[in-house]
Amino acid sequence: MSSAIKTMDETKLAEEIVSVLDSRVVRVCSDDRDNVSFAVRGAVKLRSVVLGRAALRRLLHDRDGAVKIEYLQRDLLRSVDQRSEYVFPRRSAINAAHEHTAAVVAV
Repeated sequence: MSSAIKTMDETKLAEEIVSVLDSRVVRVCSDDRDNVSFAVRGAVKLRSVVLGRAALRRLLHDRDGAVKIEYLQRDLLRSVDQRSEYVFPRRSAINAAHEHTAAVVAV
């Protein structure tokens, strides 16, 4: 899998992550510059999956990427009946990094 990861782009990686969900209920909703979004249909609480391109790019170049991808797939499956939107990276992680950057810039 690691050799396959090196030849992927963010969109293919995003499709691999959401492939754990039934393909009949997932479709690409938006493929913009910053995110890859999927709409989820069916009898589940989850309605959308939003994966950040920058985070996916970092994941592609991470040497532990295969393990992290498997974790994301498991986390996505756990979220199907618990959340209405799955976002990677989580907004709390984004805000913490932004606050740290703002604090460094302010000094």
